[in-house]
Amino acid sequence: MHCWRPDVELSGVSYILPGWSFTGLKFHCRRAVWKRQGTEAFSEEPSRRNMLCKVLSLFVLCCLGLLKQTPPVASTGAVPSATRTLVWGPGLEANIVLPARFFYIQTVDSSGRNFTSSPGENTFEVKIVSPVEQFTRIWVQVLDRRDGSFLVRYRMYASYTDLHVHILLNDKHVAKSPFILKGPVYHDGCDCPQPSGSVWKKDMQCPVSFPQIEQDLALFPRVDPDRNALEVPQRFGQRQSLCHYTIKDNKVYIKTLGEHVGFRIFMDAFLLSLTRKVRVPDLEFFVNLGDWPLEKRRPSERLHPIFSWCGSNDTRDVVMPTYDLTESVLETMGRVSLDMMSVQANTGPPWREKNATAFWRGRDSRKERLELVKLARAHPDMVDAAFTNFFFFKHDESLYGPLVKHVSFFDFFKYKYQINIDGTVAAYRLPYLLAGDSVVLKQDSGYYEHFYSQLRPWEHYIPIRADLADLQEKIRWAREQDEEARKIAVAGQQFARNHLMGDSIFCYYYKLFQEYAKLQVTEPKVREGMERVEQPTDDLFPCSCHRTPPVSIRHKLISLLQRIGRKMEAGMFAQGIASYLCSQCSQP
Repeated sequence: MHCWRPDVELSGVSYILPGWSFTGLKFHCRRAVWKRQGTEAFSEEPSRRNMLCKVLSLFVLCCLGLLKQTPPVASTGAVPSATRTLVWGPGLEANIVLPARFFYIQTVDSSGRNFTSSPGENTFEVKIVSPVEQFTRIWVQVLDRRDGSFLVRYRMYASYTDLHVHILLNDKHVAKSPFILKGPVYHDGCDCPQPSGSVWKKDMQCPVSFPQIEQDLALFPRVDPDRNALEVPQRFGQRQSLCHYTIKDNKVYIKTLGEHVGFRIFMDAFLLSLTRKVRVPDLEFFVNLGDWPLEKRRPSERLHPIFSWCGSNDTRDVVMPTYDLTESVLETMGRVSLDMMSVQANTGPPWREKNATAFWRGRDSRKERLELVKLARAHPDMVDAAFTNFFFFKHDESLYGPLVKHVSFFDFFKYKYQINIDGTVAAYRLPYLLAGDSVVLKQDSGYYEHFYSQLRPWEHYIPIRADLADLQEKIRWAREQDEEARKIAVAGQQFARNHLMGDSIFCYYYKLFQEYAKLQVTEPKVREGMERVEQPTDDLFPCSCHRTPPVSIRHKLISLLQRIGRKMEAGMFAQGIASYLCSQCSQP
């Protein structure tokens, strides 16, 4: 029985049988008794009964995907094996379209033992080619995660009939290389949505549900787009900056409200990217472009669903992934240098070589940050914290300055302990801090991002009080319990790898829109004053979409009536109806 899925790594495991572990489920084997021909099998053999229960538990866990085999670790001086090394990931599937596709390589030696440290950043060579094209416009990067695994990412600038992914170790093919992606293989800029949302979610292996979506939408048993179109602008449009969006027939329309609407570029870009990949249900919604969530009414009052990048315990907004994380997904291998993939290749020195000091850099966007800098001055042996910019408390710059130079985010991971403290709202750097190889000390906060409800204190991060009163105590604990702190760092890193990569972000948005659309009790409309958000064009490398667009009931009826009309020589009536319906097809 082979059930080890190398793409699923779980923390907090419990021992079952040698070499096997599981998490998230417990089996209670009171009496593993089987009835056979009127007798109780194994009823008088507890040891055999317990073993049977364990084996059955193992089998059930394997089938549920909750089980992983803990692989042996390669010894020092081991040599990577081309045949035993593992390769897997979404970037090896033709139907998974992302701005930057990715897959993984786990180095394994000839004895089947996993490497847990880097075999060398140039160990593997990856080539992606099209058998029918002389040149392929694909940029490939092999990122060494320094834990024995590699993240391979590639960005396509054109679509291809087929792709062959060659992974080589000393000129020998690795695992099942070459991996063949049967096309067409569409690039991110190709406007060719999958007509079926259920097929797209299956291809993407999206989760069945997201806790935060369920929590947010539970407050809105019904959504009336007509009412919201009137009331939301009246309530928020004068003092806040919002975007009023309608997605109709997979086309995006927008009307902006307020003065500062520049941040619409992030939402525009993502909606266009998503609708190029999958047909999104018709829906109408408002996006808050500001930092602070807006809906402050109590659940017992009439609430308006406002989509925001951050939530809080005192508000009722519908939370999306932050604009920062969203943009980093869209622009991976593009115009951003900090994204969830690049962090994994820049996690600093090994744990034992990191500076055992708590580190922080940022601007003065919250009073607690001032206190943190003050604490760092009083205890420089424990905390290294300083401001890189003053904006909110300029009158106190002489007390908390001088300013220090900006530090590359990747250099943060030279330190074992990363302090995550709120800014104006939640600190949007948390996904990247978790993805590093340091342990996060996270401030208790009333603000949250879309994934916070899945984080667990003392498992994925070390909690600290909102007023930072216990920060020194927690640093001392981490120093004294170095192995425990290390385990928390690894669990947080694994959480980020499993839940915050680009495929997960696309799944989250689609699931949010899908569930929200179900709540609408009136038809979403392209309102007066809305303008179309056009898809970008690529005249140099245009793509041809080979997917069959969905046929609407209206078009099916037109076709049916036309066929009836042709069969009926006196078909003027049917053809007249078809003509009328056809004239309506051009209406939005």
